Amino acid sequence: MYRLFNTHKVRRVSEAGGLWDFRTQTESYEGKLAVPSCWEIIPSLAAYKGKAEYRRKFTLGGNVRLVFKGVSHTARVFVDGEPVCEHYNAYTEFHADLSLPYGEHEITVEVDNSYSEASALHVENDYYTYGGITRPLLIEELGDAVINYVHFTPKKTAEGWSASISAEIESKAAHDATYTLRYTLAGKTYTAGNIILPAGQTVTVSGEYNFDGVTPYTVNDPRLYTIYAELCLEDKTVDDLIDRVGFREIKVEGKKLLLNGEPLRLMGFNRHEDFNSLGSSVPLQAMMRDLALIKETGANSIRTCHYPNNELFLDLCDEMGILVWEEAHARGLDEKQMANPNFLPQSLKCIDEMIACHYNHPCIFCWGILNECSSDTDYGRSCYKALFDRILALDKTRPRTFASNKHFKDICLDLEEIVSVNFYSGWYDFPDLSAADKMTASLLQYANDHGGGDKPFIVSEIGAGAIYGYRTESACKWSEDRQAQIIDEQLSAVLANEDVTGVFIWQFCDVRVDESWFYGRPRSMNNKGIVDEYRRKKLSFDVVKRHFCKK
Repeated sequence: MYRLFNTHKVRRVSEAGGLWDFRTQTESYEGKLAVPSCWEIIPSLAAYKGKAEYRRKFTLGGNVRLVFKGVSHTARVFVDGEPVCEHYNAYTEFHADLSLPYGEHEITVEVDNSYSEASALHVENDYYTYGGITRPLLIEELGDAVINYVHFTPKKTAEGWSASISAEIESKAAHDATYTLRYTLAGKTYTAGNIILPAGQTVTVSGEYNFDGVTPYTVNDPRLYTIYAELCLEDKTVDDLIDRVGFREIKVEGKKLLLNGEPLRLMGFNRHEDFNSLGSSVPLQAMMRDLALIKETGANSIRTCHYPNNELFLDLCDEMGILVWEEAHARGLDEKQMANPNFLPQSLKCIDEMIACHYNHPCIFCWGILNECSSDTDYGRSCYKALFDRILALDKTRPRTFASNKHFKDICLDLEEIVSVNFYSGWYDFPDLSAADKMTASLLQYANDHGGGDKPFIVSEIGAGAIYGYRTESACKWSEDRQAQIIDEQLSAVLANEDVTGVFIWQFCDVRVDESWFYGRPRSMNNKGIVDEYRRKKLSFDVVKRHFCKK
Protein backbone atom coordinates (compact mmCIF):
# COMPACT_ATOMS: atom_id res chain seq x y z
CA MET A 1 0.00 0.00 0.00
CA TYR A 2 1.46 3.35 -1.01
CA ARG A 3 -1.35 5.70 0.14
CA LEU A 4 -4.42 5.41 2.39
CA PHE A 5 -6.70 6.28 -0.53
CA ASN A 6 -6.92 5.79 -4.28
CA THR A 7 -5.01 8.54 -6.08
CA HIS A 8 -6.63 8.01 -9.49
CA LYS A 9 -9.81 6.83 -11.16
CA VAL A 10 -8.78 7.27 -14.79
CA ARG A 11 -5.01 6.86 -14.78
CA ARG A 12 -4.10 3.20 -14.42
CA VAL A 13 -1.63 2.57 -11.60
CA SER A 14 -0.16 -0.71 -10.38
CA GLU A 15 2.36 -1.44 -7.66
CA ALA A 16 5.45 -3.23 -8.92
CA GLY A 17 5.95 -5.04 -5.65
CA GLY A 18 6.55 -8.70 -4.94
CA LEU A 19 9.74 -10.69 -5.44
CA TRP A 20 12.48 -9.36 -7.71
CA ASP A 21 15.67 -11.05 -8.86
CA PHE A 22 18.41 -9.62 -6.67
CA ARG A 23 22.17 -9.82 -6.47
CA THR A 24 24.97 -7.89 -4.78
CA GLN A 25 28.21 -6.88 -6.43
CA THR A 26 30.73 -7.71 -3.72
CA GLU A 27 29.12 -10.20 -1.31
CA SER A 28 28.31 -12.79 -4.00
CA TYR A 29 24.70 -12.97 -2.88
CA GLU A 30 22.07 -13.89 -5.49
CA GLY A 31 18.41 -14.73 -4.96
CA LYS A 32 15.01 -13.11 -4.55
CA LEU A 33 14.17 -10.01 -2.54
CA ALA A 34 10.84 -8.39 -1.74
CA VAL A 35 10.08 -4.89 -3.04
CA PRO A 36 9.74 -2.75 -1.01
CA SER A 37 12.20 -3.80 1.68
CA CYS A 38 15.74 -3.27 2.94
CA TRP A 39 18.33 -5.81 1.91
CA GLU A 40 19.48 -5.96 5.55
CA ILE A 41 16.58 -8.34 6.20
CA ILE A 42 18.84 -11.00 4.63
CA PRO A 43 21.10 -12.18 7.49
CA SER A 44 24.29 -12.29 5.42
CA LEU A 45 23.63 -8.71 4.24
CA ALA A 46 22.81 -7.28 7.67
CA ALA A 47 25.75 -4.86 7.46
CA TYR A 48 26.24 -4.70 3.69
CA LYS A 49 27.35 -1.36 2.28
CA GLY A 50 27.74 -1.35 -1.47
CA LYS A 51 25.96 -1.88 -4.76
CA ALA A 52 23.21 -4.32 -5.68
CA GLU A 53 20.99 -4.98 -8.66
CA TYR A 54 17.25 -5.65 -8.91
CA ARG A 55 15.65 -7.13 -12.05
CA ARG A 56 12.10 -7.97 -13.03
CA LYS A 57 10.08 -8.28 -16.26
CA PHE A 58 6.72 -6.58 -16.82
CA THR A 59 4.23 -6.47 -19.66
CA LEU A 60 3.51 -2.85 -20.55
CA GLY A 61 3.59 -0.28 -23.33
CA GLY A 62 2.71 3.23 -24.46
CA ASN A 63 3.45 6.23 -22.26
CA VAL A 64 4.65 4.76 -18.96
CA ARG A 65 5.82 6.47 -15.78
CA LEU A 66 7.92 4.55 -13.25
CA VAL A 67 7.43 6.21 -9.85
CA PHE A 68 9.96 5.35 -7.15
CA LYS A 69 8.82 6.42 -3.69
CA GLY A 70 12.24 5.78 -2.17
CA VAL A 71 15.51 4.05 -3.09
CA SER A 72 18.37 4.08 -0.59
CA HIS A 73 20.39 5.96 -1.40
CA THR A 74 21.49 6.14 -5.07
CA ALA A 75 19.61 4.57 -7.96
CA ARG A 76 20.36 4.01 -11.64
CA VAL A 77 17.34 2.74 -13.57
CA PHE A 78 17.46 0.80 -16.83
CA VAL A 79 14.71 -0.50 -19.10
CA ASP A 80 15.71 -3.27 -21.51
CA GLY A 81 19.32 -2.47 -20.72
CA GLU A 82 19.06 1.23 -21.59
CA PRO A 83 19.56 3.88 -18.86
CA VAL A 84 16.42 5.96 -18.19
CA CYS A 85 17.20 7.92 -15.00
CA GLU A 86 19.45 8.37 -11.98
CA HIS A 87 18.55 9.65 -8.53
CA TYR A 88 20.25 10.43 -5.24
CA ASN A 89 18.61 10.47 -1.80
CA ALA A 90 16.84 7.66 0.00
CA TYR A 91 13.92 9.72 1.23
CA THR A 92 12.37 11.49 -1.75
CA GLU A 93 10.28 10.43 -4.72
CA PHE A 94 11.47 10.43 -8.34
CA HIS A 95 10.15 9.11 -11.65
CA ALA A 96 11.11 8.16 -15.18
CA ASP A 97 8.78 8.74 -18.16
CA LEU A 98 9.04 6.28 -21.05
CA SER A 99 7.44 5.56 -24.40
CA LEU A 100 7.54 1.82 -25.03
CA PRO A 101 6.13 -0.62 -27.58
CA TYR A 102 3.59 -2.92 -26.00
CA GLY A 103 5.13 -6.16 -24.77
CA GLU A 104 7.48 -7.58 -22.16
CA HIS A 105 10.14 -5.25 -20.80
CA GLU A 106 12.80 -5.73 -18.16
CA ILE A 107 13.33 -3.12 -15.44
CA THR A 108 16.74 -3.08 -13.77
CA VAL A 109 17.55 -0.92 -10.76
CA GLU A 110 21.14 -0.55 -9.59
CA VAL A 111 21.20 0.57 -5.94
CA ASP A 112 24.13 1.86 -3.89
CA ASN A 113 24.10 2.66 -0.14
CA SER A 114 27.85 3.12 0.29
CA TYR A 115 29.54 6.31 1.44
CA SER A 116 31.70 8.42 -0.85
CA GLU A 117 32.36 12.04 -1.85
CA ALA A 118 29.50 11.67 -4.34
CA SER A 119 27.13 11.37 -1.38
CA ALA A 120 27.20 14.58 0.64
CA LEU A 121 24.13 13.86 2.78
CA HIS A 122 24.46 10.13 3.48
CA VAL A 123 27.53 9.87 5.72
CA GLU A 124 28.48 7.74 8.71
CA ASN A 125 25.98 8.94 11.25
CA ASP A 126 23.87 8.54 14.36
CA TYR A 127 21.31 6.63 12.32
CA TYR A 128 21.74 3.90 9.73
CA THR A 129 21.58 4.20 5.95
CA TYR A 130 19.80 1.03 4.89
CA GLY A 131 20.03 -0.31 1.34
CA GLY A 132 17.40 -1.20 -1.23
CA ILE A 133 14.17 -0.21 -2.89
CA THR A 134 12.77 0.69 0.51
CA ARG A 135 9.49 2.32 -0.50
CA PRO A 136 6.92 1.33 -3.15
CA LEU A 137 7.53 1.38 -6.91
CA LEU A 138 4.54 2.27 -9.11
CA ILE A 139 3.92 1.74 -12.81
CA GLU A 140 1.55 4.36 -14.23
CA GLU A 141 0.00 4.27 -17.70
CA LEU A 142 -0.30 7.77 -19.13
CA GLY A 143 -2.23 9.32 -21.99
CA ASP A 144 -1.37 12.34 -24.12
CA ALA A 145 -1.41 14.68 -21.12
CA VAL A 146 -0.79 14.24 -17.41
CA ILE A 147 -1.44 16.17 -14.20
CA ASN A 148 1.92 16.18 -12.42
CA TYR A 149 0.67 17.78 -9.21
CA VAL A 150 -2.12 19.80 -7.63
CA HIS A 151 -1.11 22.12 -4.78
CA PHE A 152 -3.82 23.36 -2.44
CA THR A 153 -3.20 26.45 -0.28
CA PRO A 154 -6.03 27.31 2.14
CA LYS A 155 -6.54 30.79 3.56
CA LYS A 156 -8.74 31.84 6.45
CA THR A 157 -10.75 35.00 5.74
CA ALA A 158 -13.29 37.06 7.63
CA GLU A 159 -16.03 35.43 5.54
CA GLY A 160 -14.77 31.85 5.89
CA TRP A 161 -12.25 29.94 3.81
CA SER A 162 -10.71 30.40 0.40
CA ALA A 163 -7.91 28.54 -1.32
CA SER A 164 -5.51 28.91 -4.20
CA ILE A 165 -5.16 25.79 -6.31
CA SER A 166 -2.19 25.34 -8.61
CA ALA A 167 -1.76 22.44 -11.03
CA GLU A 168 1.07 21.45 -13.35
CA ILE A 169 0.03 19.80 -16.62
CA GLU A 170 2.47 18.11 -18.98
CA SER A 171 1.98 17.15 -22.62
CA LYS A 172 3.03 13.71 -23.81
CA ALA A 173 1.62 14.31 -27.30
CA ALA A 174 3.21 15.29 -30.61
CA HIS A 175 0.62 18.01 -31.19
CA ASP A 176 -0.80 21.03 -29.36
CA ALA A 177 -4.16 20.67 -27.66
CA THR A 178 -6.61 22.72 -25.59
CA TYR A 179 -7.78 21.27 -22.28
CA THR A 180 -10.15 21.97 -19.42
CA LEU A 181 -9.17 21.39 -15.80
CA ARG A 182 -11.99 20.58 -13.39
CA TYR A 183 -11.76 20.42 -9.58
CA THR A 184 -14.31 18.82 -7.28
CA LEU A 185 -13.97 19.65 -3.59
CA ALA A 186 -16.34 19.98 -0.64
CA GLY A 187 -19.40 19.32 -2.79
CA LYS A 188 -18.55 21.95 -5.39
CA THR A 189 -16.99 21.86 -8.85
CA TYR A 190 -14.71 24.54 -10.27
CA THR A 191 -13.52 24.73 -13.88
CA ALA A 192 -10.53 26.31 -15.60
CA GLY A 193 -10.98 26.19 -19.36
CA ASN A 194 -9.13 26.97 -22.59
CA ILE A 195 -5.78 25.71 -21.33
CA ILE A 196 -3.47 25.62 -24.34
CA LEU A 197 -0.89 22.88 -23.85
CA PRO A 198 1.90 22.93 -26.47
CA ALA A 199 3.27 19.58 -27.60
CA GLY A 200 5.86 18.21 -25.22
CA GLN A 201 5.61 21.21 -22.89
CA THR A 202 4.50 21.86 -19.32
CA VAL A 203 2.13 24.57 -18.11
CA THR A 204 0.98 25.65 -14.66
CA VAL A 205 -2.64 26.64 -14.04
CA SER A 206 -3.59 28.59 -10.90
CA GLY A 207 -6.84 29.97 -9.50
CA GLU A 208 -8.47 31.37 -6.35
CA TYR A 209 -11.66 29.78 -5.05
CA ASN A 210 -14.05 30.36 -2.14
CA PHE A 211 -15.42 27.57 0.03
CA ASP A 212 -18.49 27.95 2.21
CA GLY A 213 -19.50 25.74 5.10
CA VAL A 214 -16.27 23.74 5.39
CA THR A 215 -14.98 22.48 8.73
CA PRO A 216 -11.46 23.59 9.71
CA TYR A 217 -8.71 21.05 10.28
CA THR A 218 -7.67 20.94 13.94
CA VAL A 219 -5.73 18.58 16.20
CA ASN A 220 -8.92 17.42 17.93
CA ASP A 221 -11.00 17.31 14.74
CA PRO A 222 -8.65 16.59 11.82
CA ARG A 223 -11.26 17.06 9.10
CA LEU A 224 -10.00 16.00 5.67
CA TYR A 225 -11.47 16.77 2.26
CA THR A 226 -10.83 15.00 -1.03
CA ILE A 227 -9.85 17.12 -4.00
CA TYR A 228 -10.45 15.48 -7.37
CA ALA A 229 -8.76 17.05 -10.39
CA GLU A 230 -9.79 15.99 -13.90
CA LEU A 231 -8.00 16.97 -17.09
CA CYS A 232 -10.52 16.97 -19.93
CA LEU A 233 -10.16 17.06 -23.70
CA GLU A 234 -13.56 18.09 -25.07
CA ASP A 235 -15.96 15.92 -23.03
CA LYS A 236 -13.50 13.17 -22.12
CA THR A 237 -11.44 12.93 -18.92
CA VAL A 238 -7.95 12.00 -20.10
CA ASP A 239 -6.13 12.15 -16.76
CA ASP A 240 -6.91 12.73 -13.11
CA LEU A 241 -5.38 13.12 -9.68
CA ILE A 242 -6.89 12.66 -6.21
CA ASP A 243 -5.44 14.05 -3.00
CA ARG A 244 -6.60 14.92 0.51
CA VAL A 245 -6.43 18.41 1.97
CA GLY A 246 -7.47 20.31 5.05
CA PHE A 247 -8.67 23.84 5.71
CA ARG A 248 -6.10 25.09 8.16
CA GLU A 249 -3.70 27.99 8.45
CA ILE A 250 -0.37 28.08 10.28
CA LYS A 251 0.95 31.46 11.37
CA VAL A 252 3.63 32.88 13.61
CA GLU A 253 2.73 35.93 15.69
CA GLY A 254 5.53 36.97 18.01
CA LYS A 255 6.32 34.06 20.30
CA LYS A 256 3.10 32.25 19.40
CA LEU A 257 2.60 29.51 16.84
CA LEU A 258 -1.04 29.63 15.71
CA LEU A 259 -3.27 27.02 14.11
CA ASN A 260 -6.36 28.73 12.69
CA GLY A 261 -5.69 31.65 15.03
CA GLU A 262 -5.41 29.49 18.16
CA PRO A 263 -2.05 29.13 19.97
CA LEU A 264 -0.35 25.75 19.87
CA ARG A 265 1.85 24.11 22.43
CA LEU A 266 3.64 21.17 20.88
CA MET A 267 4.30 18.00 22.85
CA GLY A 268 6.04 15.55 20.61
CA PHE A 269 8.72 13.07 19.65
CA ASN A 270 11.58 12.78 17.23
CA ARG A 271 11.00 9.59 15.24
CA HIS A 272 13.28 7.73 12.86
CA GLU A 273 11.94 5.36 10.21
CA ASP A 274 13.50 2.25 11.76
CA PHE A 275 11.64 -0.83 12.95
CA ASN A 276 13.75 -3.64 14.48
CA SER A 277 14.69 -6.24 11.82
CA LEU A 278 12.69 -4.50 9.06
CA GLY A 279 14.99 -1.48 8.91
CA SER A 280 13.67 1.70 7.30
CA SER A 281 11.09 -0.05 5.12
CA VAL A 282 8.28 0.27 7.66
CA PRO A 283 4.89 -1.31 6.79
CA LEU A 284 1.53 0.28 7.50
CA GLN A 285 0.82 -1.93 10.51
CA ALA A 286 4.08 -0.91 12.18
CA MET A 287 3.39 2.77 11.47
CA MET A 288 0.00 2.39 13.13
CA ARG A 289 1.63 0.74 16.14
CA ASP A 290 4.01 3.68 16.50
CA LEU A 291 1.25 6.26 16.25
CA ALA A 292 -0.95 4.39 18.71
CA LEU A 293 1.86 4.47 21.27
CA ILE A 294 2.61 8.13 20.54
CA LYS A 295 -1.05 9.07 20.95
CA GLU A 296 -1.17 7.11 24.22
CA THR A 297 1.41 9.48 25.71
CA GLY A 298 -0.78 12.49 24.93
CA ALA A 299 1.64 13.77 22.28
CA ASN A 300 0.29 15.96 19.48
CA SER A 301 3.33 16.24 17.20
CA ILE A 302 6.26 14.45 15.53
CA ARG A 303 9.52 15.62 14.04
CA THR A 304 10.70 13.50 11.09
CA CYS A 305 14.35 13.44 12.04
CA HIS A 306 16.36 13.90 9.84
CA TYR A 307 14.76 13.39 6.44
CA PRO A 308 11.40 13.39 4.62
CA ASN A 309 9.16 10.52 5.68
CA ASN A 310 7.12 7.99 3.77
CA GLU A 311 3.94 9.75 2.60
CA LEU A 312 1.89 6.83 3.92
CA PHE A 313 3.04 7.82 7.41
CA LEU A 314 2.07 11.43 6.67
CA ASP A 315 -1.38 10.20 5.56
CA LEU A 316 -1.80 8.58 8.98
CA CYS A 317 -0.71 11.77 10.74
CA ASP A 318 -3.25 13.70 8.64
CA GLU A 319 -5.97 11.31 9.78
CA MET A 320 -4.99 11.31 13.44
CA GLY A 321 -4.38 15.04 13.89
CA ILE A 322 -0.66 14.62 14.63
CA LEU A 323 1.21 17.78 13.63
CA VAL A 324 4.45 17.17 11.75
CA TRP A 325 7.72 19.06 11.50
CA GLU A 326 9.11 17.61 8.27
CA GLU A 327 12.80 17.93 7.73
CA ALA A 328 15.02 17.89 4.65
CA HIS A 329 17.85 15.41 4.82
CA ALA A 330 21.06 16.33 6.69
CA ARG A 331 22.41 15.71 10.17
CA GLY A 332 25.54 16.79 11.99
CA LEU A 333 27.59 17.96 9.00
CA ASP A 334 30.64 20.07 9.78
CA GLU A 335 31.87 22.92 7.59
CA LYS A 336 34.21 20.68 5.61
CA GLN A 337 31.38 18.28 4.82
CA MET A 338 29.12 21.16 3.82
CA ALA A 339 31.88 22.39 1.48
CA ASN A 340 31.54 19.17 -0.52
CA PRO A 341 30.51 20.45 -3.99
CA ASN A 342 27.62 17.98 -3.96
CA PHE A 343 26.19 19.26 -0.69
CA LEU A 344 24.23 22.30 -1.83
CA PRO A 345 22.82 20.78 -5.07
CA GLN A 346 21.77 17.61 -3.25
CA SER A 347 20.21 19.58 -0.38
CA LEU A 348 18.30 21.88 -2.73
CA LYS A 349 17.00 18.94 -4.72
CA CYS A 350 15.86 17.21 -1.53
CA ILE A 351 13.87 20.33 -0.59
CA ASP A 352 12.37 20.56 -4.07
CA GLU A 353 11.23 16.94 -4.03
CA MET A 354 10.03 16.99 -0.42
CA ILE A 355 7.82 20.05 -0.84
CA ALA A 356 6.51 19.10 -4.28
CA CYS A 357 5.29 15.71 -3.02
CA HIS A 358 4.15 16.63 0.51
CA TYR A 359 2.79 20.15 0.04
CA ASN A 360 -0.87 19.21 0.56
CA HIS A 361 -0.51 17.38 3.89
CA PRO A 362 -2.38 19.50 6.46
CA CYS A 363 -0.45 17.81 9.28
CA ILE A 364 2.81 19.47 8.23
CA PHE A 365 3.14 22.69 10.22
CA CYS A 366 6.74 23.62 9.38
CA TRP A 367 9.72 22.74 7.18
CA GLY A 368 13.10 22.04 8.78
CA ILE A 369 16.67 21.80 7.49
CA LEU A 370 20.24 20.96 8.54
CA ASN A 371 19.99 19.43 12.00
CA GLU A 372 23.06 20.29 14.09
CA CYS A 373 25.13 21.46 11.13
CA SER A 374 27.55 24.41 10.94
CA SER A 375 25.23 27.25 11.85
CA ASP A 376 28.07 28.90 13.77
CA THR A 377 30.23 29.71 10.71
CA ASP A 378 29.94 32.25 7.90
CA TYR A 379 30.04 29.55 5.23
CA GLY A 380 27.45 27.52 7.09
CA ARG A 381 25.23 30.59 7.29
CA SER A 382 25.39 31.01 3.52
CA CYS A 383 24.14 27.42 3.12
CA TYR A 384 21.33 27.87 5.65
CA LYS A 385 20.23 31.02 3.85
CA ALA A 386 20.27 29.35 0.43
CA LEU A 387 18.14 26.45 1.65
CA PHE A 388 15.72 28.67 3.55
CA ASP A 389 15.36 30.87 0.45
CA ARG A 390 14.48 27.81 -1.61
CA ILE A 391 11.79 26.76 0.88
CA LEU A 392 10.30 30.25 0.83
CA ALA A 393 10.18 30.22 -2.97
CA LEU A 394 8.21 26.95 -2.88
CA ASP A 395 5.95 27.52 0.12
CA LYS A 396 5.24 30.84 1.80
CA THR A 397 2.57 29.42 4.12
CA ARG A 398 4.64 27.37 6.58
CA PRO A 399 7.30 28.63 8.97
CA ARG A 400 10.91 27.45 8.66
CA THR A 401 13.27 26.20 11.35
CA PHE A 402 16.41 24.19 12.10
CA ALA A 403 17.52 22.33 15.22
CA SER A 404 20.72 23.86 16.60
CA ASN A 405 23.25 22.55 19.07
CA LYS A 406 25.62 25.50 18.62
CA HIS A 407 24.77 26.87 22.04
CA PHE A 408 25.69 30.54 22.45
CA LYS A 409 27.55 30.49 19.09
CA ASP A 410 24.77 30.24 16.52
CA ILE A 411 24.68 33.02 13.88
CA CYS A 412 21.64 31.84 11.89
CA LEU A 413 18.75 32.44 14.28
CA ASP A 414 17.56 35.48 12.31
CA LEU A 415 16.99 33.35 9.20
CA GLU A 416 14.14 31.24 10.60
CA GLU A 417 10.62 31.89 11.86
CA ILE A 418 10.89 29.36 14.74
CA VAL A 419 13.97 29.02 16.95
CA SER A 420 14.74 25.39 17.81
CA VAL A 421 17.50 24.06 20.05
CA ASN A 422 18.77 20.64 21.12
CA PHE A 423 20.21 20.07 24.59
CA TYR A 424 20.53 17.15 27.00
CA SER A 425 20.82 18.49 30.54
CA GLY A 426 21.62 15.70 32.96
CA TRP A 427 22.85 13.38 30.23
CA TYR A 428 25.61 15.29 28.46
CA ASP A 429 27.25 17.91 30.65
CA PHE A 430 27.11 21.65 30.04
CA PRO A 431 29.55 23.64 32.25
CA ASP A 432 27.63 25.44 34.97
CA LEU A 433 24.38 24.90 33.11
CA SER A 434 23.48 21.29 33.83
CA ALA A 435 19.97 22.11 35.04
CA ALA A 436 17.32 22.17 32.31
CA ASP A 437 15.63 25.31 33.66
CA LYS A 438 18.87 27.30 33.57
CA MET A 439 19.76 25.96 30.14
CA THR A 440 16.34 26.85 28.74
CA ALA A 441 16.45 30.37 30.16
CA SER A 442 20.01 30.95 28.92
CA LEU A 443 19.26 29.75 25.39
CA LEU A 444 16.11 31.86 25.26
CA GLN A 445 18.15 34.90 26.27
CA TYR A 446 20.82 34.15 23.66
CA ALA A 447 18.16 33.78 20.97
CA ASN A 448 16.58 37.06 22.02
CA ASP A 449 19.94 38.84 21.72
CA HIS A 450 21.09 37.23 18.44
CA GLY A 451 18.29 37.46 15.90
CA GLY A 452 15.84 34.98 17.42
CA GLY A 453 13.92 37.32 19.67
CA ASP A 454 10.12 37.52 19.60
CA LYS A 455 9.84 34.15 17.86
CA PRO A 456 8.40 30.82 18.97
CA PHE A 457 11.02 28.77 20.82
CA ILE A 458 11.06 24.97 20.60
CA VAL A 459 13.23 22.51 22.49
CA SER A 460 13.68 20.23 19.51
CA GLU A 461 15.68 17.50 21.26
CA ILE A 462 15.93 16.59 24.93
CA GLY A 463 16.24 13.22 26.61
CA ALA A 464 18.57 10.51 27.89
CA GLY A 465 19.60 6.96 27.07
CA ALA A 466 18.57 3.62 28.54
CA ILE A 467 18.95 -0.01 27.58
CA TYR A 468 15.60 -1.79 27.80
CA GLY A 469 15.39 -4.12 30.81
CA TYR A 470 18.45 -2.70 32.55
CA ARG A 471 17.29 -1.41 35.93
CA THR A 472 19.40 -0.63 39.00
CA GLU A 473 18.77 0.70 42.49
CA SER A 474 21.62 3.16 41.97
CA ALA A 475 19.94 4.53 38.83
CA CYS A 476 23.27 4.53 36.97
CA LYS A 477 23.66 5.71 33.40
CA TRP A 478 22.08 3.48 30.73
CA SER A 479 19.55 2.19 33.25
CA GLU A 480 15.84 2.75 32.69
CA ASP A 481 15.75 4.31 36.15
CA ARG A 482 18.26 7.05 35.24
CA GLN A 483 16.55 7.80 31.94
CA ALA A 484 13.18 8.18 33.63
CA GLN A 485 14.67 10.42 36.31
CA ILE A 486 16.43 12.70 33.82
CA ILE A 487 13.47 13.04 31.48
CA ASP A 488 11.19 13.81 34.44
CA GLU A 489 13.51 16.62 35.54
CA GLN A 490 13.92 17.93 31.98
CA LEU A 491 10.21 18.08 31.20
CA SER A 492 9.36 19.59 34.57
CA ALA A 493 11.76 22.46 33.89
CA VAL A 494 11.11 23.02 30.19
CA LEU A 495 7.32 22.91 30.33
CA ALA A 496 7.27 25.29 33.29
CA ASN A 497 8.71 28.00 31.06
CA GLU A 498 5.84 29.81 29.33
CA ASP A 499 8.14 31.02 26.55
CA VAL A 500 8.66 27.44 25.35
CA THR A 501 6.28 26.76 22.45
CA GLY A 502 7.01 23.06 22.27
CA VAL A 503 9.25 20.17 23.21
CA PHE A 504 10.23 17.08 21.22
CA ILE A 505 11.63 14.10 23.15
CA TRP A 506 14.71 12.49 21.68
CA GLN A 507 13.50 10.01 20.80
CA PHE A 508 10.49 7.77 20.30
CA CYS A 509 12.25 4.44 19.65
CA ASP A 510 15.76 3.03 19.77
CA VAL A 511 17.38 2.94 16.33
CA ARG A 512 20.41 1.44 14.68
CA VAL A 513 23.48 3.65 14.11
CA ASP A 514 26.61 3.25 12.03
CA GLU A 515 29.12 0.99 13.76
CA SER A 516 31.69 3.81 13.87
CA TRP A 517 29.49 5.41 16.54
CA PHE A 518 29.91 2.43 18.90
CA TYR A 519 31.90 4.36 21.51
CA GLY A 520 28.85 6.28 22.73
CA ARG A 521 26.16 3.94 21.50
CA PRO A 522 25.94 0.54 23.26
CA ARG A 523 24.62 -2.21 20.97
CA SER A 524 25.42 0.11 17.99
CA MET A 525 22.03 1.62 18.75
CA ASN A 526 20.92 5.08 19.72
CA ASN A 527 19.24 3.95 22.94
CA LYS A 528 17.41 7.18 23.82
CA GLY A 529 13.98 5.86 22.85
CA ILE A 530 11.19 5.71 25.40
CA VAL A 531 10.48 2.39 23.73
CA ASP A 532 13.08 0.03 22.32
CA GLU A 533 13.38 -1.14 18.72
CA TYR A 534 10.66 -3.76 19.40
CA ARG A 535 8.39 -1.03 20.87
CA ARG A 536 8.66 -2.38 24.40
CA LYS A 537 7.99 0.43 26.86
CA LYS A 538 10.75 1.70 29.14
CA LEU A 539 10.05 3.33 32.50
CA SER A 540 10.33 6.74 30.83
CA PHE A 541 7.22 6.06 28.71
CA ASP A 542 4.91 6.65 31.68
CA VAL A 543 6.97 9.66 32.77
CA VAL A 544 6.45 11.34 29.41
CA LYS A 545 2.78 10.36 29.45
CA ARG A 546 2.32 11.99 32.85
CA HIS A 547 3.78 15.29 31.65
CA PHE A 548 2.13 15.36 28.22
CA CYS A 549 -1.32 14.49 29.54
CA LYS A 550 -1.22 17.53 31.86
CA LYS A 551 -1.47 19.96 28.94
